[in-house]
Amino acid sequence: MTPHATCEVGESTHTHPYQSSIAPCNASEAKDQFTVSGPTNGVNHSHLRATDIERVHDLVGVGFGPASLAIAVALHDALDESPRNLSTRHPKVAFLERQSHFAWHSGMLLPGATMQISFLKDLATLRNPRSQFTFLNYLQRQNRLVQFINLSTFLPRRIEYEDYMRWCASWFEEVVAYNEDVVEILPEKSSTVSKRIDVFAIISCNRATGARSVRKAKNVVIAVGGKPAIPSHLPQSHPRVIHSSQYSIVIPKLFPDITQAIKIAIIGSGQSAAELFHDVQKRYPNSRSLLIIRGAALRPSDDSPFVNEIFDPDRVDGVFAQSPEVRAEALKLDRGTNYGVVRLGLLEEIYSDLYAQRIQHRHEDEWPHRIINHRTVDRIEDTPNGPRRLRLHLTNNSAAYSGEHGLVTETIDADLVLVASGYRRDAYEDLLRGMRHLMPGGDQEGKRWEVSRDYRVRFEPGTVSDGSGVWLQGCNESSHGLSDTLLSILATRGGEMVQSIFGNHGTHTNGVK
Repeated sequence: MTPHATCEVGESTHTHPYQSSIAPCNASEAKDQFTVSGPTNGVNHSHLRATDIERVHDLVGVGFGPASLAIAVALHDALDESPRNLSTRHPKVAFLERQSHFAWHSGMLLPGATMQISFLKDLATLRNPRSQFTFLNYLQRQNRLVQFINLSTFLPRRIEYEDYMRWCASWFEEVVAYNEDVVEILPEKSSTVSKRIDVFAIISCNRATGARSVRKAKNVVIAVGGKPAIPSHLPQSHPRVIHSSQYSIVIPKLFPDITQAIKIAIIGSGQSAAELFHDVQKRYPNSRSLLIIRGAALRPSDDSPFVNEIFDPDRVDGVFAQSPEVRAEALKLDRGTNYGVVRLGLLEEIYSDLYAQRIQHRHEDEWPHRIINHRTVDRIEDTPNGPRRLRLHLTNNSAAYSGEHGLVTETIDADLVLVASGYRRDAYEDLLRGMRHLMPGGDQEGKRWEVSRDYRVRFEPGTVSDGSGVWLQGCNESSHGLSDTLLSILATRGGEMVQSIFGNHGTHTNGVK
């Protein structure tokens, strides 16, 4: 999911205590692009019920993507199967999501693209195979179970898996506020006699109406996903320099005529870059495209059984227990399973397409689609003809092109540049900017928030009441391992979060253990 960004309104307008209507903020509502396959005419309802905004919530989730959805599913299942193990049978819960509807990587729902994990790693199966929120139950409810079995695959199409998650999300409409852009989270004391912080104020701005509201909660889960990251030396807001996450949303608007002879440059060497390179050729048959990579070649991902154990839920304990130095080295060694690599099947398809060009065109310069390696993009600017055409300045880092005068520089013109450069996962730092004085040892320049094994933010001991806390999801790779940002452990982690926050095992503590 896209992360929560600050609304376009001055932060200085915050007053204390907070009021539910302050100056409006400027934002536009995204248009719904998909049709949800549930919730079967209003029949499906979770056990979670809406709570009045003025009441103190047990939990407010910031963001309602897969991570928060997994928590909602796990809480529903816990209320369904073992309510006595929870501290309350009527949890007061709300989720705030900046998008106008549930959507997961909507800009990369490409025709034919499949998942990279087994459907058994859905939102429930690894925690409770009997849950009604399993992918298999979704298929049965959609009357596609037998036909899916006939496919003989563990990897559903990405568009179907997104529809599965939208179906799950449709059960929780009552406790989700869409179009709510959370701008800040602040600590408070519920009464003048409270010695410790025991509630948090979650300030949000409605992107459709501009209204600002405040919800208070004992616990806050921040699960806002990644923010698309374009390298700082490239244009950040140029209409024709697009991050891969916006591809299938933006490109039909820029080039509605699929017969148009356009030239597109793609920067990157991972799965997303390869998928864009492959899709452009099919979507625009008269186009020309260049895939610009720094290395010598596209490299395959390793999804062999032993390597896949890196993403097992029970591996998190071991990773977290390692020293920071050992953990950092292990993460570096394991990055080839998830970063800068491409699934072998897609590599073979791309190679086959490029080979076909050799049959039609004798010289490589005549190929409509090419991969150029050992290149780095130094800068991008408009051509003298105006902003509808871009000029990329490249450095060729191949030793074969390095002479006594140094590296060779090149220029390439294109109608569009697609940047597949990954995501930043530090939005929580900005959301918690008003709480930095609560950091263990106090606020220091450059200091970052840390979490415990259960994903709870570490505060200075004695400052936050037992039973209250802030929790981070999907941004703890450096402490919890490569699986933290992926779908692989959501079912198990969602259950862990429910037990940590709602488990009937006494209160949790906010120390630095």
